[in-house]
Amino acid sequence: MIRKLLILGAACTLAAGLALTWATTPSNAADCGGGYVGLTYDDGPNPATTSSLLNALTSNGLRATMFNVGQNAQNNQALVRAQQNAGMWIGNHSWTHPHLTQLSAAQMQSELQRTQQAIQQATGAAPRLFRPPYGETNATLRSVEQQLGLTEVIWDVDSQDWNGASTAQIVQAAGRLQNGQVILMHDNYATTIAAIPQIAANLRARNMCAGMISPATGRAVAPDGSGPTTPPSSPPPGGGACTATVSAGQQWADRFNLSVAVSGTNSWIVTVTVRSPQKIIATWNGSPAWDGTGNVMTMRPNGNGNTFGFTVQHNGDRTWPAVSCRVG
Repeated sequence: MIRKLLILGAACTLAAGLALTWATTPSNAADCGGGYVGLTYDDGPNPATTSSLLNALTSNGLRATMFNVGQNAQNNQALVRAQQNAGMWIGNHSWTHPHLTQLSAAQMQSELQRTQQAIQQATGAAPRLFRPPYGETNATLRSVEQQLGLTEVIWDVDSQDWNGASTAQIVQAAGRLQNGQVILMHDNYATTIAAIPQIAANLRARNMCAGMISPATGRAVAPDGSGPTTPPSSPPPGGGACTATVSAGQQWADRFNLSVAVSGTNSWIVTVTVRSPQKIIATWNGSPAWDGTGNVMTMRPNGNGNTFGFTVQHNGDRTWPAVSCRVG
């Protein structure tokens, strides 16, 4: 085992505080020869699920980064401390989980600052990592992040747990992780928690380990901050020189248009993920490709510039899809 857990007190519960010691030995180094990946869980802490999630992770020798919603952290400070005591890293996921790119700089500042304060109050330390809700970011938001000393973390693999993915599908998604990459999962789904033992087994089979996300690079590295990192040829989505800014277009009773402006590069790949039962029914000024579910569109330039658009048939859900960008 890469890490050993020391549980103090038979009656100790995670909500009350779980004391853990993570130990490594020289013989463990070979276990991580395949590299490190970042397991991340958004939208916690939640009284109904966080303790079960932490139990599943620790019992399988895994550590992860918890991107907490500020108001959840404020209302459940014992669970934030339980995350910390269980050896997890804690990140900022905004105060109310809004579409931050639709807010003013002052509103962005408030969303991030209040969350920093709530988590610091619970744990004694302010987060150094930030995940923008829906993966939506722009230059203004990144400026606010920089002022607060935060590193933006998007993801390489979307587990689709928020979109009704089964446990088997979540495990399959995690199986695609490569050295240095990060997967998006969430705190509040039973299917996600049930996937943890199989995710752990798959990583062991590939000589890979769950690591921390480096505040310097936003990539997964060894828990002590060392170890292999993703080669420069594989920049993180939303990082590097690529920024995707989403803006509203025309709206109708059953559908709405969105426009995406890409800056920083002329060679880009933008991933757009809609929430079922939404469907993208039209696109323009780009070359789209689809995954097997039809919910994830990958758009590339087609010679018509760096702005493209699409139409979402919302089927009752008007939430904007998640949009992330990486250099192609």
